[in-house]
Amino acid sequence: MPSGSANTGPDPRRWKALAVTLVVGFMILLDVTIVAVALPSMQRDLHASPAQVQWVVSGYALTFALSLVLAGRLGDAIGRRRIFLVALSAFVLFSMAAGAATTIELLVLARLAQGVAAGCLAPQNSALIQQMFRGAERGRAFGFFGATVGISSAVGPITGGVILALAGGDQGWRWIFFVNVPIGVAALVLAARLLPRGRGAPRGALDLTGVVLLGAGVFLMMFPLVQADSGGVQRLWWMFPVGAALLVAFALWERRVAARGAEPLLAPRLITETRGYAPGAALATVYFIGFSGVWLVFALYFQNGRGFTPLMSGLCVTPFAIGSACAAVVAGRLVERLGRLLTVLGLAAVVVGLSAAALLLGYASPAVAVWAAIPALLVGGIGSGFVISPNVTMTLKDVPVRMAGAAGGALQTGQRLGGAVGTAALPGVYYLVLSSTGGDISEAVTVALGAAVAGLLVAFAIAVAEWRRDGRAATPGPCPPEVAHGHTHAGQG
Repeated sequence: MPSGSANTGPDPRRWKALAVTLVVGFMILLDVTIVAVALPSMQRDLHASPAQVQWVVSGYALTFALSLVLAGRLGDAIGRRRIFLVALSAFVLFSMAAGAATTIELLVLARLAQGVAAGCLAPQNSALIQQMFRGAERGRAFGFFGATVGISSAVGPITGGVILALAGGDQGWRWIFFVNVPIGVAALVLAARLLPRGRGAPRGALDLTGVVLLGAGVFLMMFPLVQADSGGVQRLWWMFPVGAALLVAFALWERRVAARGAEPLLAPRLITETRGYAPGAALATVYFIGFSGVWLVFALYFQNGRGFTPLMSGLCVTPFAIGSACAAVVAGRLVERLGRLLTVLGLAAVVVGLSAAALLLGYASPAVAVWAAIPALLVGGIGSGFVISPNVTMTLKDVPVRMAGAAGGALQTGQRLGGAVGTAALPGVYYLVLSSTGGDISEAVTVALGAAVAGLLVAFAIAVAEWRRDGRAATPGPCPPEVAHGHTHAGQG
C-alpha cells in the first residue's frame, strides 16, 4: 500500500512498520560492535591468529560501508520494500552461517556476506522514514531512528557480555550470531505485511562506472583502517591518496553523467543544491570519528587497565547509552522548532561530558573515578541524542523522496568512514601514550578521549556555521524543482 502520498494520505500502519525497520536497524548496527567482546573465545575455539579473528569485526564493517550507496540507489529504483526483504533474508541466513562456522575462514566469509546484507538494509531505513512520514511526524520518526543508532553503538559491548555470560564456555560466541535468527525471521514476517508496496521511481540505466569509482575509493580509504591492529595504516598508507583521488574522480564523473541528462549513482545536486545536505553529511562523518572511537577506548581502559569483565565494562558506559536514547526521542519532537540549534546544543553537551569524563578518569582516584564519571557520561549521552537524529532530519529533510535511498546511503557511508577512522585512531592514541608513559592508563585515557573531543569540536564548528547561515537567511532560498515536488513520489519505493 502506498504511504504518505498527497492523494491517499498517510498509511495507518506507518508506526508499526517503523518499529519493524528500527528493530532490524538496531540488529545490524549492534553487529558492528557486539562481536568485539567475543574475539578471544572465537580465537581459542577456532585456533585462529589475532589477524584472522580481527577480520570478523573489520570485514563486516568494510562490506557494510561498501554496499550503502549502491543499495540506496537500488532501493530508490526497484523498491525499498523489495530490497529490505531480500537483504533481511540474506542477513538471517548468513547469521546462521556465522554461528555454525567450523573454521575461521568460513566465519570471516559469513561475516563479509553479512556485512553486504546489512549495508543493503541500512539506507532503506532512512528512505522509508522519508517515504512514510511528513512534517513533525518525520522529526519524531527520525528521533526514534537516532535513538536506535545511539543505543546500538553504545550497548554492543554490554549485550555481547550478557550473551557470553548466559551461554558460557568457548562455544558461547556462536549465540551472538544465532540470536539474530529468531529476531530476523519475526521481523521478516512483519515487514512483508507492513512495509509499503511500490515499484520504485522510474530510473535510467545503473551508473556502473560510478559504482566502481565509489566502491574502489571507499575500499582504499577504509582498508588500511580496518587493518590498523596489524599495522595497516603504516604499511598501506599509499591507499589513502589513491582512494581520495578515486573519490574526486567519482565526483567529477557524476557531474558529467548528470550534465548529459543520464541518471548518476549520487546526484551532484544533493550536494550543491539540496539545503543542509552537504554540511549535515560532513558533520556526521566528523562526529562519528569521536563517537565510534570512544567505545574502544573505554573498553581498553576498563578491561585491560582496570581489570573489569566485558559485562562490567559495558555497564560502566550505560549512562551514556541511556542519556542518548532518552534525548533522541525528545529531540524528534524539538527538531522542527529548534532546527540546527538543537545539534549545536547537543554537541556542546557531548564536548562538556566527554571532557569531564576524560579528566575524572585521568586524575580522580581509581576508587571513585568510575562513579564520578557517571554524571559526565550521562551529560555526554544526552548531548549525543540531540546530535544524531536531529542531524539526520536536518540533512535529509529537503531531499526528494525518490532520491532518499541514495542520499541516506551516502550519509551513512560518511558515518561508517568516520567510524573506521575513529576506531583505528583513538585506540592508537591510547596505546601510543601507554607505551610512552610506561603504562600510565590514566594519562592514556585522558589523551585519547581528548583527541575525540578535538574531533567533536570540528563537528561543533560545522554545526555553528550552518546554524548561523540558517539564521541569516531572511527567506528560504528556492528549492530545486524535484525538492518542491518530491511529495508526489512519496508512495513509490
